[in-house]
Amino acid sequence: MNKIVWIGSLHKSLGFGGKKEASLLRPGDRVSMNAARHRVQKPGKDSPPPLPKLRRGKKFYGYSIVLGSLVSTVLWAVFELGKPEEDHRGPIEDEFSQLPWFRQYLMRMWHSLQYYQKMMEEPQMVKLLPDVLPPPYIQPPYSLVLEIKDILVHPDWTYQTGWRFKKRPGVDYFLQQCSRNFEIVIYTSEQGMTAFPLLDALDPYGYISYRLVRGATELVEGQHIKNLDYLNRDLSRVIVVDCDPNSTPLHPENSLVMTKWLGNDDDVQLFDLTAFLQLVAEHQVTDVREVLRYYRQFEDPIEQFKDNQRLLQEQNQENTQVSATGERQWNLTLMGRSLRGS
Repeated sequence: MNKIVWIGSLHKSLGFGGKKEASLLRPGDRVSMNAARHRVQKPGKDSPPPLPKLRRGKKFYGYSIVLGSLVSTVLWAVFELGKPEEDHRGPIEDEFSQLPWFRQYLMRMWHSLQYYQKMMEEPQMVKLLPDVLPPPYIQPPYSLVLEIKDILVHPDWTYQTGWRFKKRPGVDYFLQQCSRNFEIVIYTSEQGMTAFPLLDALDPYGYISYRLVRGATELVEGQHIKNLDYLNRDLSRVIVVDCDPNSTPLHPENSLVMTKWLGNDDDVQLFDLTAFLQLVAEHQVTDVREVLRYYRQFEDPIEQFKDNQRLLQEQNQENTQVSATGERQWNLTLMGRSLRGS
C-alpha cells in the first residue's frame, strides 16, 4: 500500500504553506529534506521589501520637511522684524547699529515683538485725535470722517490681476475742496497694511489730516464699529460719510449714509457731496446733526440734496428772498425748508 507524504512548511510568502512544493512520494523514493526545505522557504523575485525600512524613510523625510520649514520661518521673521528702517538715503542708524550684524537683527526683532505685545495688552486710548489747535493756529471748523472702501475706492478682483483698488471719479477734487473747511479724517475698519498704501496713492498732497484704521475701532458682536466718543472732537461739528449704517451704531445722527460705489466710471456723487459739504460750511451750521438727521430718512441722501437744489433754483427764479438785515436765508438749500445760519 502506497503512503502519501506531505512535504512543506507554512511559510508566510506562500499562500497555503507550500502546496506547490508538495509531492507524492512512494516507498523507496529518496528526497533531500534540505533541498525541499530550501525550495519551500526561498522568497520569490517579486516579494516586497521589508516594511520597517520604508516607514523609517518616510518619517525621516517628513521630519526633515517640518524642521526645514520651521528654520525658514524663524530666519524670515528675524530678517523682516530685525532689519533697520530706511529712507531715501538708505538705512537709518539706531541704538543697535554698532552691534554685530546678526545681533543687530536679533535685538531689533526682540524690540519689535515687545512693542506689538505692549500694543495688544494696553487698553484702547481715550483720545484718537490730538486736542484742537488753540489760536493763533488755524483749526478747521468741522471734522469730516471718511470710510475708504466703496466711498473713495472700490476693490476689484480678476484672475489676471488679483485684488486691485479702483479710484473713484472726483477723489482729487473732493479732497482738495473739502480740506479748506474740514479736518479730513480717514476712519476705516480695514487693516493698516491695506489702508496706508492706498492713502499714500490717493492723497499725495496731504489733504488728509489723520488716519485711523482697524486698531482704532471697537469689536462688538463680531463687527468693528467706530466709537466717535474717542474722537476728541465736538460731535455737533462731526460728519461721518460711510456706506454702512451699522458702522456708527452709537452715533447714527452723525452719519451720512451714501450708496455704495460699485466701480462705474460715470459716477458723480463725490462732486455732489462736495457741494453739500461746502453749503454746510458756507452757512456755518452750528449743529450738523440736525441736517444729517433730516437726510437719514432718504435712501439716497445725495439725490435728495440735488432735488432740493433744483427746487431752490425754481423758487429763486420766481422770487429772490432777502432778509431785512441782508442776512442770507437757507431757502430749501439743505433741508427743504428755511433755516437761518448763525
